[in-house]
Amino acid sequence: MVKSITNEVLVSVETSFQKGGNDIYDEEFIFAYRITIENLSESTIKLLRRHWYIVDSTEHREVEGEGVIGQQPVLEPGESHQYISACNLHSDMGKMYGIYLFERLTDGYRFDVTIPEFQLIVPFKNN
Repeated sequence: MVKSITNEVLVSVETSFQKGGNDIYDEEFIFAYRITIENLSESTIKLLRRHWYIVDSTEHREVEGEGVIGQQPVLEPGESHQYISACNLHSDMGKMYGIYLFERLTDGYRFDVTIPEFQLIVPFKNN
């Protein structure tokens, strides 16, 4: 698990390999990741947007959009939000990292929160 704290928001990431097609020699590799976002501040905050950087040995992609998996969670002080998503790579190793855009609801102040870099590596590469 990797973690980072930015602007009093803790982001934790856990990953797991989900395979690709029928065997390990297929050209697509699927990884799931579980993100936990915890509000460590004393203000209520809302996640507005995400900006992902996805890198493997064949390409570099960027993905931007509103919220996460169709939601824009609001977190009271001390609350957390967790979601699971997935990413496909065209090679057996890669990484992801990014930024969330949050808004503090009391005054509309917007701020970035770092999504820590995490590795996406098929299990047979770790042997």
